[in-house]
Amino acid sequence: MSIQLTINKKKVSLDIDPNTPLLWALRDHLSLKGTKYGCGIAQCGACTVWVNGEATRSCVLPLSAVANADVTTIEGLSEKGDHPVQVAWDQLDVPQCGYCQAGQIMTAASFLKKNPKPSTTEIIDGMSGNICRCGTYHRIQEAVKLASEIAAKKKTSSTKKSAKA
Repeated sequence: MSIQLTINKKKVSLDIDPNTPLLWALRDHLSLKGTKYGCGIAQCGACTVWVNGEATRSCVLPLSAVANADVTTIEGLSEKGDHPVQVAWDQLDVPQCGYCQAGQIMTAASFLKKNPKPSTTEIIDGMSGNICRCGTYHRIQEAVKLASEIAAKKKTSSTKKSAKA
């Protein structure tokens, strides 16, 4: 049975067991290695991708559940690695070992789409459930805050540019 879906804006057809978790379809069949395996029970967040724009744990999600869905992985977040969250992560040197970072970034970007000007408490709540083995939680929180500021500036500058046009 062939399952059709869109991954990072490209139409894909996969002829694999429909019970295969999305994580393994991405990593083993499409060679998208950015999404990581952490716990296998949707508790750590390392495997977070977007399914139809929502942050979703891919390690327990069967491929059949995403038929005809739009999936975005860390590789598809931005072509140039210039998404505000990625820029903030880089500026604040967030990763230590880096293993959890793709899931952290995908969760943060999804969170900021819903809450573009979060408080520190909202950031902590919004990022809860994403585990960092190195304990860089403070840097993660600071990066989410910085990303919200970068996105706001980007939005302001693009609004000014379109007003001049």
